[in-house]
Amino acid sequence: MDTRLSQIKLRIAKLRDALRNAGAHAILVPSADPHLSEYLPGRWQGREVLSGFTGSMATLVVTLDDARLFADSRYWTQAERELEGSGITLFKIPTGAATHHIGWIAEQLQPGQTLAVDGQVLGLALAQQLRAALGAKGIRIDTSLDLIDQAWDERPGLPDAPIYEHAAPQATVSRADKLAQVREAMGKHGATHHLISSVDDVAWLLNLRGSDVSYNPVFVGHLLLSLDGATLFVQAGKIDAALTQRLAADGVTPAAYDQARAALGALPADARVLIDPRRVTLGLREALPATAAVIEAINPSTLLKSRKNAAEAEFVRDAMAQDGAAMCAFYAWFEAALARGESVSELTVDERLSAERARRPGFVGLSFSTIAGFNGNGAMPHYRATDESFAQIQGDGLLLIDSGAQYLGGTTDITRVWPIGTITDDHRRDYTLVLKGTIALSRAVFPRGTLSPMLDALARAPLWAHGLDYGHGTGHGVGYFMNVHEGPQSISKAVPDANMAMEPGMITSIEPGLYRPGQWGVRIENLVLNVERDTPEKGQFGAMLAFETLTLCPIDTRCIAVGLLSDEELAWLNDYHAEVRRRLAPLVDGDALAWLNTRTEALAR
Repeated sequence: MDTRLSQIKLRIAKLRDALRNAGAHAILVPSADPHLSEYLPGRWQGREVLSGFTGSMATLVVTLDDARLFADSRYWTQAERELEGSGITLFKIPTGAATHHIGWIAEQLQPGQTLAVDGQVLGLALAQQLRAALGAKGIRIDTSLDLIDQAWDERPGLPDAPIYEHAAPQATVSRADKLAQVREAMGKHGATHHLISSVDDVAWLLNLRGSDVSYNPVFVGHLLLSLDGATLFVQAGKIDAALTQRLAADGVTPAAYDQARAALGALPADARVLIDPRRVTLGLREALPATAAVIEAINPSTLLKSRKNAAEAEFVRDAMAQDGAAMCAFYAWFEAALARGESVSELTVDERLSAERARRPGFVGLSFSTIAGFNGNGAMPHYRATDESFAQIQGDGLLLIDSGAQYLGGTTDITRVWPIGTITDDHRRDYTLVLKGTIALSRAVFPRGTLSPMLDALARAPLWAHGLDYGHGTGHGVGYFMNVHEGPQSISKAVPDANMAMEPGMITSIEPGLYRPGQWGVRIENLVLNVERDTPEKGQFGAMLAFETLTLCPIDTRCIAVGLLSDEELAWLNDYHAEVRRRLAPLVDGDALAWLNTRTEALAR
């Protein structure tokens, strides 16, 4: 048994000892922190440390004699490999939002038995589902225990990286104006106070950024707003004296991170507190005074930050151009290196592409870990090459590269697929069907306020027509120098709710895919901006929206089965490439310019 597996088994054994000592019979370990973040600071990576599964999303449940990891189709291949020999069984669920673990817990435990789950990282909405399902069977839920401490030696403390301002000109709206907008929304809800725990909402609202987690420029903190003041709960030492003064000028007072619960408990008995049940934990909800009125609604800041204003959209366009220029330089080098017979691996792709982005103005860091998957590795949507496991790019097949960056003026996320050596008609068919899906959704015109999941079928239809599909969503919202994944919109099979309405200024990915396990994967992704669209009916049937494609990088035409494209699709592709060339040519020269010109040549039948 290798060291890694022995450590996992030891930790699970310690966790079961802790369960027995606490009189509990199972523990739920979500991929979550006290802010319900996507990317977790080291202290709250318990699910990964206990299971050995390194994917970004999954749920671990450990009973006294069983252990299951619940993961969706993006991670099945990866999870099966990483869990092998650990004693933990993969439970395959259809989507990341699925709650099959709740039903499984209800089947495993008997009436009177206890499930332990740390209430400080348990989302309020999930807690409500757990209580409804388990309570009906007489199963107790103990949310007061953090048993992970007893199984995880040398658990990290809180991150202490400094907080800094996102300043003008890229910060186009002042902190004071944003606070005023949120307080206006509070007034409409009749709220006297508003608790914000989601780190992207806190950072956006206060025009602050940090580096407490990988890839997203955010920091660990809670914000408690009243109608005339605000308290920011962060680890001591993260805000310097000068920033403290500037925050004070806008009525924001820093306080110790661990004082948030006490501050909530000290609110007036007649307080009316606005909280977002999808973005607040049970532990914080239970800290409120029993007499306080709780108003559950989406954070106003979540809706506000999803709609980029005209000035922000222009900065994003500039960031996309810089990002595209970096990719031209990388791909020119990449193709030349392969032609020279140099050794290039998936790790090399990550290193060289990241280095090219780092040379561009306004670059801050990557927006997620680069996915460079050759052939079968590209069939794992969230694959990441490591020093222990990676492929050389040699022979024949498809190379999928999904990458992105954080710039002061925007966040990028792009996926392209490139032919290596000789590719087959099957490769071209799959690639072209995915491209048809990308084009179909990119060309869509739809009424303002359309619930975003309703658009999902437009991208899937070309694949469905051939009996094909993919397991992940088609599109996620993207932040403004913020989280690469943000809501409320989601172009997916999610059950729609009113907050998912498409509005002008939203930035969303379009990324249909097709994956053949062990063979190859195809995904073609651009970011798009919701823009108003005039129609011949002059608005008689309501305001209409369309997508402006923001991402600027050639789509490799060598992989296309041209006969599968309609005239309209071919025209869209050629128009897109003409725009890519127009925008990027002034930013590149030499080999990169030559590569750009070659890869943006018009495609003919």
